[in-house]
Amino acid sequence: MTLLDIFPSLRSGGLLPRLDPAVWPRDTHYDAEGRITVGGVALADIADQHGTPTYVLDENEVRDRCRAYRKRFPDAEIIYAGKALLTRAVAEWIADEGLSLDVCSAGELAVALASWVDPARIVLHGNGKPFAELETAINCGVGRIVVDSVTEINLLAALAAEPQRVLVRVTPDIDVHGHPAVRTGVTDQKFGFPIGSDALTDAVDRIVRQPNLELVGLHCHIGSQIYDTFPYGEAVRRMIAEMARLRDDLGVTLTDLDLGGGHAVAYRSGDAEMNLPELADIIEDSLDAACARHGFPRPALSLEPGRAIVARAGVTLYRVLSVKHVENGHTYVTVDGGMSDNPRVALYGAGYEAVVANRHPTGPHMTVTLAGRHCEAGDILARDIRLPADLRPGEIIAMPCTGAYHHSLASSYNGIGRPPIVAVRDGESREIVRRETIDDLMSRDIGC
Repeated sequence: MTLLDIFPSLRSGGLLPRLDPAVWPRDTHYDAEGRITVGGVALADIADQHGTPTYVLDENEVRDRCRAYRKRFPDAEIIYAGKALLTRAVAEWIADEGLSLDVCSAGELAVALASWVDPARIVLHGNGKPFAELETAINCGVGRIVVDSVTEINLLAALAAEPQRVLVRVTPDIDVHGHPAVRTGVTDQKFGFPIGSDALTDAVDRIVRQPNLELVGLHCHIGSQIYDTFPYGEAVRRMIAEMARLRDDLGVTLTDLDLGGGHAVAYRSGDAEMNLPELADIIEDSLDAACARHGFPRPALSLEPGRAIVARAGVTLYRVLSVKHVENGHTYVTVDGGMSDNPRVALYGAGYEAVVANRHPTGPHMTVTLAGRHCEAGDILARDIRLPADLRPGEIIAMPCTGAYHHSLASSYNGIGRPPIVAVRDGESREIVRRETIDDLMSRDIGC
């Protein structure tokens, strides 16, 4: 007997809650048994087959977001920021969709190359690049390296046997007033050279004096989770003005402008997110105006979305371990994951939604705190969410919008292996990253 037999009115869909497409993959529905499906696959079936916690990733959602950026910015290079989520499968998807790839380490570079991404379309970032990683990048033929310090200029000059294209990262002194950990556009922080500074002028001068370094442009990244388009327009105006200053002072005409990423996504219903058409318009208008004002030739534009490509494609599955009602306090629902698979709550105070995935609840709900299993009082996954009052251990909880900065930030804290990633598409699922096992953890411990 199914829920449809007990509640025939469900057949019309009238009682089924709306799964907000702002936070869930577009291909998310309820099946005939009242279970949530993503990509045509029931999440409860994935939990039964692969265990929990498990990251689920909708391939079509990732590809659709790639296409949305290419449609809105047809003349720009879209460079996927691999730090958000990088696996061999994801790298293949974004390459298939015509995107380039940004990496921040030799490990990310290895994943990209193993996926047959064209090295010429790879950009190497990072404020602290070890000698060995710069050497590896040059030997692999990485297309561009973003220079972040004078030390890197000296290292690259010593390593490059043939011309290596580079950009210089600058801070345009734009404060987006977000969490301090993601305000990367202000002057006093670890990334880049301050705009208009003697340090930047010196860095550019050093690069152009090196015969095997080809300076092509400037790069900036003003922050993360930005939903207001105005800061990007201001970034364009300041960056073009700086490119014009460098031309006038040093006789260097730069051809490339990389505006980074940081485009906001909605983690909960009602959250603000970046409006791509509006962003495209303000960047276009700002480029036209700034170039005309300074008599500067229009540069080739690059954008680096990461979170905005993969966040909404991800759903994390947990299994309920216990339900605890504290007298005159909160109700805690403890699940079998936590801060090891989603550290963003502890790091940034991020907020999430969560729902029961294995059935369609029809009775009353209760307000709960979704707690992780780790030995930390701060291991909380979500606060003040609504779950069924008759919730029981063993049921499946699904948390949407977990495709970005979950797998990539995951740890093995408390000796708990990192979850697998299961990709779904058109009614089929496949494991693209396996679960980390105790044997994996022990293999690194060589003993006395």
